[in-house]
Amino acid sequence: MNHLHGKKILIGITGSIAAYKIASLVRLFKKAGAEVRVIMTPAATAFITPLTLSTLSGNDVLTAVIDTDNWNNHVELGLWADAYIIAPATANTIAKMANGQCDNLLLAAYLSARCPVYVAPAMDLDMYAHPTTRTNLERLESFGHRIIPAEEGELASGLIGQGRMAEPEHIFDFIEETFRSGGSLAGKNILMTAGPTYEPIDPVRFIGNRSSGKMGMALAEAAANRGANVSLVLGPSAQDSRHPNVTIYRVQTAQEMHEQATALFPECDAAILAAAVADYRPKTAADKKIKKQNNNLTIELVENPDIAQTLGKMKKANQRLVGFALETNDEIANARKKIQKKNFDFIVLNSLKDKNAGFNFDTNKITIIHSDNNTQEFELKSKKKVAEDIIEVLVGIL
Repeated sequence: MNHLHGKKILIGITGSIAAYKIASLVRLFKKAGAEVRVIMTPAATAFITPLTLSTLSGNDVLTAVIDTDNWNNHVELGLWADAYIIAPATANTIAKMANGQCDNLLLAAYLSARCPVYVAPAMDLDMYAHPTTRTNLERLESFGHRIIPAEEGELASGLIGQGRMAEPEHIFDFIEETFRSGGSLAGKNILMTAGPTYEPIDPVRFIGNRSSGKMGMALAEAAANRGANVSLVLGPSAQDSRHPNVTIYRVQTAQEMHEQATALFPECDAAILAAAVADYRPKTAADKKIKKQNNNLTIELVENPDIAQTLGKMKKANQRLVGFALETNDEIANARKKIQKKNFDFIVLNSLKDKNAGFNFDTNKITIIHSDNNTQEFELKSKKKVAEDIIEVLVGIL
């Protein structure tokens, strides 16, 4: 099945030497049966002519809000497209997109777009690696946009490294794949839990853990990118999402997370429980800061409600439940016990023995164990890639 046939593709070209490659990209989309329109920044016209792209796309190429005394409707362009691809995307344009600047037609259409936005960066390797560029790209991802990573190779500067725009064939494959899988969770309601919980000892101290919430946020956005309506119950975390399909419910304690999750679960098709929930909390929390004393301080702990076990008992035949297990020993055996005890359909196993995996890392290494004891092992990947793997498994069982 051709997933791009009849789709409306808007391509925004910025001032990079890689602009010449977009002629091939336009041809690939046209060959697939897509309708293509092109916007260029004034700087981009120095690298490839609008006439070339107009001939290949079959539509006029737009370069300014007012062109030959006509007003080009940026709102209409943003509403027309099924996908808006900024390629090549320079560091300058990426920075403007991340901060809401609007000084050309390409950016005006971007700010009006209601369709998925894809960004294919192109710049020198040091610019691509610079903290401001990385921050801006992360911010665009937080808006729900998809970044098509730059590739390694010889750059216009003569240096060799990561920064060259993905090849047209790779951009095309990326877009085609997202159209193929993008609706696989359309109409589905997915509950996620993420981050730590903080159990107060007094107004300034708490019992918690080192969970950052990065894995749960990556899962929420991966599911949202496939069309799911995601309810994310998030413990204390700096993570945030501007994806229109993600609704965040911020909580502090295990009890608050339990109440919010159990309230949302009945209307959900599936739940993924990625939060690191405290098993115990202080029996009483002081209303004032506890002062240092000469003798030892004893804090009595009581058990928190088990969110996974509660949802496992609530689960209906048409619902799916996914858990996480962070283990330090007997990993597989302990994870299998949790599957049975908590009625999971599958569990995602992390081991603290794996280097660069677990809390506060941007990477993770997982093993997925199914309720029928089938096991899938994955290599170390970015948490965003790990999230896509987990969501793909969830799609398979839904």
